[in-house]
Amino acid sequence: MKLPMMGVINLIHETEDMGALTANRCLAAVPFGARYRLIDFVLSSMVNSGIPKVAVFAHTKFRSLMDHLGSGSNWDLHRKQNGLFVLPPAMEDQSDFGKGDLHHFYRNRDYFARTNLEYVVVTRSHMVCNVDFARVLEYHRDRQADITVVCKKWPRAETGLTRKAKLDANGRVLEMQDHFGRLESDIVSMEMYVLRKELLIELVETTLAQGRDHFFRHAILSRLNELNVSAYLHDGALGVVNTIPAYYRHNMDLLDPDVWNDLFFQPNPIYTKVKDEPPTRYRSGAQAVHSLIANGCEIEGTVERSILFRGVRVRRGAYVRNSIVMQNGIVGEGGFLENCILDKEVEIRPLRELKGSIHVPFVALKRNVI
Repeated sequence: MKLPMMGVINLIHETEDMGALTANRCLAAVPFGARYRLIDFVLSSMVNSGIPKVAVFAHTKFRSLMDHLGSGSNWDLHRKQNGLFVLPPAMEDQSDFGKGDLHHFYRNRDYFARTNLEYVVVTRSHMVCNVDFARVLEYHRDRQADITVVCKKWPRAETGLTRKAKLDANGRVLEMQDHFGRLESDIVSMEMYVLRKELLIELVETTLAQGRDHFFRHAILSRLNELNVSAYLHDGALGVVNTIPAYYRHNMDLLDPDVWNDLFFQPNPIYTKVKDEPPTRYRSGAQAVHSLIANGCEIEGTVERSILFRGVRVRRGAYVRNSIVMQNGIVGEGGFLENCILDKEVEIRPLRELKGSIHVPFVALKRNVI
């Protein structure tokens, strides 16, 4: 069923501390879970919810993201009307890249104007989750809220950079903090905001007129007393992936079948770019235990509690444990990896040993030879 809502995946100034993993790509394009990218989760959630029109507000290092998204066909967004829009920054000079995201909203106001869809959901790309936005919109309407922010009750310590929220007994947001605040709360914002299109345009124009230019900090956070900002509590899996420890931890969480099923199939499947490759080949003497291994790999050694992306080669006598090896990586004969993250096309020479820790995994740059 078509939802009267358009989507915006806002990549402008996303907060991240991903080091080598975002040296050549934006956060949205970071590979995750053996065959996905981070943006796949929120994009699939929008499509599964019936949102017919989605814009990706790109900012920097978005070449690999555009290659991944293509025409949007893998998400059924290649349409004559509505569909997927990738909107690079329309900057007049280099200094404009430092301006807040509301400038980007304003310069792409035609995207909002040329549709009769009544509502907008504005999200980030680094929330690994499976959300039904139809339920969020129903909650938003029932509460007669001005803005509804999707949140998660999170009693454990989070390794990603998160915003916390404080709610009253009726679920109204009383206070929210920026990423480095010290608010005592177990409610984490998933940085997904549902509001009427007219209200969004009004907030953009009035905030910019006041000389302020950040959507969350200036258009929402400074107006908590003026607007009815309500919190919808998400009850499914969540990973806030914008730091290296968070990336490692939430990938490793996928080795739990309950987490895997909750994330990828509840309430709907997650889609990604399809690549036609043969099944993984396990040579004589190969062992794979409690691991997630994509298609196109060739295993001759031992893989234990690890995640291997497409086309990885683990040579004879090599041992890969508690590690993430991205696409087309090679672990040479007799090599040893433990608590490592290897970016795409990294080659580990024979008999090399690399070892990190659970809290500080070793990270190898893309196309490095070690």
